[in-house]
Amino acid sequence: MENTLVDKTFRDSNGKIVIAEMPNPPLILWIVASLLTLVFTGGKINTVLEFLANGSLFTWAWMELFQGVNYFRRALGLAVLIGMIVYKIQ
Repeated sequence: MENTLVDKTFRDSNGKIVIAEMPNPPLILWIVASLLTLVFTGGKINTVLEFLANGSLFTWAWMELFQGVNYFRRALGLAVLIGMIVYKIQ
């Protein structure tokens, strides 16, 4: 198989096209914590849940950026990191 830019962007090391994968633990934690912030809308528990959600999303994005299976997944990690920074600056 030829190693074109499209292949490097969307294929993993086995040659399979990978755009989405099963969620890993940081992404699962982010989903759960984010949903729980909708239930617990105030107080210390909300603060802890927001901290967990942001920390786990940052961890997921960092892992994708440096360990993603292809360029698309790495770019996705970078985009989420930049989005988090921009959101927090505002």
